[in-house]
Amino acid sequence: MDQPPFRLLQLDHVVLRVRDVPAMVRFYRDVLGCSVERVQEAIGLTQLRAGSSLIDLVDVEGKLGRMGGAAPGAEGRNMDHLCLRAEPFDRDAILAHLQAHGVRVGDFGSRYGAEGEGPSQYLFDPEGNLVELKGPPDAR
Repeated sequence: MDQPPFRLLQLDHVVLRVRDVPAMVRFYRDVLGCSVERVQEAIGLTQLRAGSSLIDLVDVEGKLGRMGGAAPGAEGRNMDHLCLRAEPFDRDAILAHLQAHGVRVGDFGSRYGAEGEGPSQYLFDPEGNLVELKGPPDAR
């Protein structure tokens, strides 16, 4: 099998089609610590910095969003989940922070990720997208 002429380095960005951009910006900025990097109002795109990656929010009513059809809802989602590597990973502090912001919290467990098996906390953004905060790999 031929190898590609490149090597993948990391996830560059993920794009979420959303109904309420301001609520989603508040969540990803205020709760998860992202920063707004760029806004392109003409096409309905807000780009948030998440470490070395981006989370793009596309307004379903904007130029880009209308191309994707109906907004995500109970009948269908944009994706299964988005995983963000978090450090330090103090579960009690994370839960207290999420609860202080009224975030709906999901299951906690040990899950496999890019760096190996380690702690993982699920939570939901304001539009019901599943987000995973992933801690460091377990010591071997």
